[in-house]
Amino acid sequence: MVDSALLEIFLNHCSVERGLSKNTLAAYRRDLEKFREFLQSNGATLESATKDHIIEFVSTLRRSGLGESSIARHVVAIRTLYTFLAKDQKLDNVALEVLPPKIPKRLPKALSVDAVTRIIDSCGDSLSGVRDRALIETLYATGARVSEVTALNIGDIGRSEGATLTVRVRGKGGKERLVPLGSYAQNALDQYLTRVRPAFAKTSDQGAVFLNEKQGSRLSRQSAWQIVMKAATKAGLAEEVSPHALRHSFATHLLDGGADIRVVQELLGHSSVTTTQIYTLVTID
Repeated sequence: MVDSALLEIFLNHCSVERGLSKNTLAAYRRDLEKFREFLQSNGATLESATKDHIIEFVSTLRRSGLGESSIARHVVAIRTLYTFLAKDQKLDNVALEVLPPKIPKRLPKALSVDAVTRIIDSCGDSLSGVRDRALIETLYATGARVSEVTALNIGDIGRSEGATLTVRVRGKGGKERLVPLGSYAQNALDQYLTRVRPAFAKTSDQGAVFLNEKQGSRLSRQSAWQIVMKAATKAGLAEEVSPHALRHSFATHLLDGGADIRVVQELLGHSSVTTTQIYTLVTID
């Protein structure tokens, strides 16, 4: 079977059977296409490749100046591919003994409570400012990934018995979790939904919570990223602030406040508490 067909079978498996995100699938495709081109230039294919081919490919990546974390990502993609091909196509798993380089564990960057407050307060009272405040409040109050927040639909917002606003977040692998919002986020979201969203919904209503001001369509992940960075700059923060920094801050501030690590794990949507435990090191620091 030609390499391109094998890759499509693998990527389809990752999408349908494993439920991987579009970003992960795109990264797999990029890295594996690069590996396939390397094999072609060396007279090999995915089916005829050996462990030595993979080792030489890694050496080539390292000589090109690629960082260790990026090299590790390539190796993981190749290992995942051959694990699948060994089961589905009965090929030898030539990547079994090739391990990704160990990456020094870096603690996630968490903002101070004051910094988060300044970012939120920088949004202003314009229509887009009200939307931006609601977006940032929601990111910080739920600890959700930016792609999870931009994917929210009106039907994902509800109220619990105590009248607390909750959002249903769909995480990796299609897993859902219900996250309650604090009073500040509730007020910001209510203001946006009643005052601003109707004015932005110029096209047929897609049901998306956060809308683009000009087109009235769902706010993209890239636009949400720009909104957070712009607000941080306006707030006078010297460092570059990403939406993921708000997720890290959410977890760190909860643990600082005495929250149970298992609760934080559930709210973040981590499948293992080991992933969440890194935030305990941040709070100690």
